[in-house]
Amino acid sequence: MTCAACVGRVERKLGRLDGVSATVNLATGRAKVSHPAALSVGDLVTVVEAAGYAARPAEPPARPGGAADTARPAPGREPADGPSGSGEVNERRERDRLLITALLSVPVLTLSMVPGWQFRNWQWLCFVLAAQVAVWGAWPFHQRALRGLRHGTATMDTLVSLGVTASFAWSAYALFLGGAGRPGMDMPLSLLPSESGDVAGVYLEATVGVPLFVLAGRRLEARARRGTGSALRALAELAAKDVTVRRGGVERRVPADDLAVGEVFLVRPGERVATDGTVVEGGSALDLSLVTGESRPVEVGPGSRVTGGAVNSGGLLEVRADAVGSDTQLARITRLVEDAQTGKAAVQRLADSVAAVFVPAVIAVSVTVLGFWLGAGADPQAAITAAVAVLVVACPCALGLATPTALLAATGRGARLGILVSGAPALERLRKVDTVVLDKTGTLTTGRMNVTAVTAVTTSADAHARTGVGAGGHARVGAAEALRLAAAVEQGSEHPLARAIVAHARRQADGHPLPRPVRFAAVPGSGVSALVDGEEVAVTRPGELGGIPDDLREAVRTAETAGHTAVLVRVGGAPRAVISVGDTLRPDAYRAVEHLRRLGLRPVLATGDREATARAIAGQLGITEIHAEALPEDKAALVTTLQGHGSRVAVVGDGVNDAAALAAADLGIAMGGGTDVAIGAADVTLVREDIQALPDAVRLARHTLATIRANLVWAFGYNLVTLPLAAVGRLNPMVAAAAMSVSSLLVVGNSLRLRAWNPSRPRALGHGPGRARTATPWEAAS
Repeated sequence: MTCAACVGRVERKLGRLDGVSATVNLATGRAKVSHPAALSVGDLVTVVEAAGYAARPAEPPARPGGAADTARPAPGREPADGPSGSGEVNERRERDRLLITALLSVPVLTLSMVPGWQFRNWQWLCFVLAAQVAVWGAWPFHQRALRGLRHGTATMDTLVSLGVTASFAWSAYALFLGGAGRPGMDMPLSLLPSESGDVAGVYLEATVGVPLFVLAGRRLEARARRGTGSALRALAELAAKDVTVRRGGVERRVPADDLAVGEVFLVRPGERVATDGTVVEGGSALDLSLVTGESRPVEVGPGSRVTGGAVNSGGLLEVRADAVGSDTQLARITRLVEDAQTGKAAVQRLADSVAAVFVPAVIAVSVTVLGFWLGAGADPQAAITAAVAVLVVACPCALGLATPTALLAATGRGARLGILVSGAPALERLRKVDTVVLDKTGTLTTGRMNVTAVTAVTTSADAHARTGVGAGGHARVGAAEALRLAAAVEQGSEHPLARAIVAHARRQADGHPLPRPVRFAAVPGSGVSALVDGEEVAVTRPGELGGIPDDLREAVRTAETAGHTAVLVRVGGAPRAVISVGDTLRPDAYRAVEHLRRLGLRPVLATGDREATARAIAGQLGITEIHAEALPEDKAALVTTLQGHGSRVAVVGDGVNDAAALAAADLGIAMGGGTDVAIGAADVTLVREDIQALPDAVRLARHTLATIRANLVWAFGYNLVTLPLAAVGRLNPMVAAAAMSVSSLLVVGNSLRLRAWNPSRPRALGHGPGRARTATPWEAAS
């Protein structure tokens, strides 16, 4: 395929089959086809071949590394003088054809445009050189034009072929029959068509310039397109090629393809994790920046989940493989990126529909221009020149590349930032969203229980100490000892609160082991108790607040106000401490919500948690619209209600309970650490554990759609300006060819800017609702 007209033809041919819908991408050379089971892939390939193009099934990668095949440049721009073969062979052919065409064309262009260098009979040397360019150099255009003619279609190759043929035929007539072949004939320099009086002018510079500029433009365009598709190649390179496993008590290095689920493999410092798994032994820090966009190393130890492609920055890890091949996160990311790059925006579908009739219309305009000028008594040379210029200048390359190249660059950049978009329609909906429904647990909060505060009394009845966890100070002895004793008891419990207390105490113990409890007992719905260091220790629900010290009573009320859970620690039967445990806000949650407001989006909190917890979280984030204790069906109903009021709604969630709302929303956004059900129902996945990726995704969508609109404005505007100039005889065909090539390069170059896009976030937001400032108009617009 060479232009948007080719894309339209393939889509129309496939779409004529019952139950078939197809999306064809010019930039990647791929078609995504939905078809009934009764139709085989072979039937679809036959239809494409009947349309005059070659096709083959795109095999899905068997593992992350399999993406290497999909990451190769598509063979859509291969020469037409042979069947589809090796991409390297085709690339070498195109390069050689361009180089030889340039060597033959430069003397013709130089002599034609520099009158002082025109020696006796120079025009005949130019004719000999131009003949080779017109036949061999432009042969791919001629062959594809003839193929299209056999199938009753016309593409940009038709326009180029007709332009080259017409200019060469006129020049041959001028040399042999029009007097231009006489010795000593000279031709003055003119970038505009000129009438020559008694002697017919030659346009050999257009004969060689048109194929030279188009071939050069395609070469540069192909290289640029390979740059826009670099995300898939980068993902392919993340997959480990081989891995160390222990089999039969012996370590051996095997290909990563041979790794089986449940098998234990080793990851040494500096190596990549071969596949998704669970750490069995060892501890280290993993660099996930290339996989999820997470900038900070992630500490892992026994029981931690690890992702294939992550780089081990520290110690030796033994990992049990949980998923291999196409089931890994890296493979899913690769598929999401690839699917996104196949899609089309609605505005591109409009461009494609225009391009489908554009080429036949241009040919009709060219014939009309020729007839008009001849009928008006103009010089035949001027009439033919105007007709050729119309053919050459109107090639719709830019129309076909306006959206695909921008999507390639944007989805690739998004993947590097930890933002996976399912396709162009999702980008368009993301740009138009005005309301964001946010889940709490796992979205605005970490989704993990943590100790948030410890309040303890000393052995003195009226003296007491209080500590806030993470407040920057060290806990006093009373609080630290109470935490140590409570954690010792909770070692025997599997409750989430118990795990949070034990984990926090171990971090505070600085490597010292917790004491072992004896006579452990658990009372369902109440708490646990045990003998620790000879002391009877109980960790229970506070129950009635009477009979406990005032500071502990206040600590319980504070925890409940914040939506956290308070547990009471009794030592020897006396209340000694209150430990507050709760889900904590993600570090950038406030900034993310404030950025959404500045982008013009209304945040809404919808959670299945208690009203007090929801209001506490919303208060910290400055969210005023709260829906607490919401069941999955309640969240979906909320989305429908908001849509009924005219809002365009995005839902952000991470759990199974969010799947219905994600599917009902105009746009579903899943946190990458969430369930497969939530990710499957979403249009956008935020891979990195950073809610700030949400406003970044909105900015990326707006920037991408703005780039696509700019590309299409240029593509349409270019034709609106140049076609009339060519029709009235004010555009030399050679200049027209250069302008057409430059048009495509400008579109691709504009799209390439997305590869370097970085979120421009407002500064000095502060850390709470009271610290926000008013955004400048530029920030609000961005």
